[in-house]
Amino acid sequence: MEKIRLGRTGLTVSRSGFGAIPIQRISFGAAAHLLRKAFRNGINFFDTARAYTDSEAKIGEALGDVRKEIIIATKTPIGNGELIARNLETSLNLLKTDYIDIYQLHNPPALPDPEGDAYRALLDAKAQGMIRHIGFTNHRLDVALQAAASGLFDTVQFPLNSLSSAADLELIEECRKYDCGLIAMKGLSGGLITQAAATFAFLRQYDNVVPIWGIQHEWELDEFLALEENPPVLDEAMWSVIGRDRAELSGAFCRGCGYCLPCPAGIPIPMAARIAFFLKRSTYQTYLGDDWKAQMLRIEQCQDCGHCRNHCPYELDTPQLLRNQLREYLQFCEDHRTPSAGPA
Repeated sequence: MEKIRLGRTGLTVSRSGFGAIPIQRISFGAAAHLLRKAFRNGINFFDTARAYTDSEAKIGEALGDVRKEIIIATKTPIGNGELIARNLETSLNLLKTDYIDIYQLHNPPALPDPEGDAYRALLDAKAQGMIRHIGFTNHRLDVALQAAASGLFDTVQFPLNSLSSAADLELIEECRKYDCGLIAMKGLSGGLITQAAATFAFLRQYDNVVPIWGIQHEWELDEFLALEENPPVLDEAMWSVIGRDRAELSGAFCRGCGYCLPCPAGIPIPMAARIAFFLKRSTYQTYLGDDWKAQMLRIEQCQDCGHCRNHCPYELDTPQLLRNQLREYLQFCEDHRTPSAGPA
């Protein structure tokens, strides 16, 4: 497994990191199998967060005995200094460690005041050896650019993949300029990119970008291990795949970050807001059954409370997007009517 220097942290990490959001959805045993297999095959960088339910506990259980051989990044909501200290203590206990390699502020709306108690809490924890480096994650480009240039953070985590705009890609050179480690999340755009090799090759052209691939199934891990063993070339064929993806997924689309949740009407927004893309880009029969139809019809109960719209880092009009997706979904059900889908 090829390794890379993660900016001024000086940490040497695998060029493919393990994104641990999806292991929330599997058992401790299944997660341990994936995490250990990733480690045995050279992945040494694991990213999680206090907000990811039992993800930290699963990493601690599976990799506690090889702690000195891995790099762990986790996250805390910004809150106040007391909250950050409490979250850090919880993370340390669950991860079965006495230090965090990269402790990241989790998607705050703006940079913290360097003289405020939140940032001071991070500095205090670093002085005590509980964290080695301070990081920052965000879905807003302007805030991410500010973080990279501020000198307050050793790493920045931001969505980057083969769909990224030219403006988004400017963050790569900004991080290089300030020797700030750059961690790329959403490498598959929340599942909308179905050919991993293309986005893998796209990100591999940048020697200061470390993608963290979200992994839930063993076949996903095997795919990324195979790509690491024989990295694909960003040739004309790959650019053709990327071009088709960009044409189909251009414009205002949901990236599936989940900051719109919870929805008081119970709408599964990150999936419902992208259902038309999944119908075209995956095995659509999965989404035509009674269960998914019932979930999509919850959109009709939208209270227009504004929560999803106000919390979307991409400033999407989420309620309108959901209504558009429901209309396309019902038409697709009508056009592909099956016994399981029932009448549309």
